[in-house]
Amino acid sequence: MNGKPLVVGIGGTLRADSSSECALRLALAAARQCGTEVLQLSGADLDLPLYSPNEAARSASARKLIAALREASGVIIASPSYHGGISGLVKNALDYVEDLRTGERPYLDGMPVGLISCGGGWQGAASALSNLRAIVHALRGWPTPLGGVINTSQKIFDQQGRCLDEGAAAQLATVGRQVAQQVLLAHERHMTAMSA
Repeated sequence: MNGKPLVVGIGGTLRADSSSECALRLALAAARQCGTEVLQLSGADLDLPLYSPNEAARSASARKLIAALREASGVIIASPSYHGGISGLVKNALDYVEDLRTGERPYLDGMPVGLISCGGGWQGAASALSNLRAIVHALRGWPTPLGGVINTSQKIFDQQGRCLDEGAAAQLATVGRQVAQQVLLAHERHMTAMSA
């Protein structure tokens, strides 16, 4: 990238400009405004073969995902809520993090991770957010204090993906800022240690 720490966004659905993709875009914009580089992997980027730990060859999209996560200093994950859980698309993408288990930094070890769930009601969206937190803990990541829960039964985004709800917009921006703040703090510490 350009010397700035990288925040990778993962999420959305196979439908372009889904609510979860729009929410992810807003959170990443806030992270970028704080001074990080961002990369969004949504929709077709996540249309990966079902994860198989025994498969030696990985698709180009899977290699791109793993390479981005290997370079990342922070992650933001946005999933639709399907029946109270996260989508299969997002879960399958997260299963590929297993390929990082033997790296210099295994899994998402010590990484700040912002979480967003979008659902057609508060109950399902909140439940999916809890699912995401459990997964990130299992991957050794640090979920941000605030998680975004977006109730899409209300009109939240317009046709251009702009957020129509001030509270939701503020929530998504906070998720992005919390990830960026932790990423930039760690980056500053690293740069200070390197110059000492």
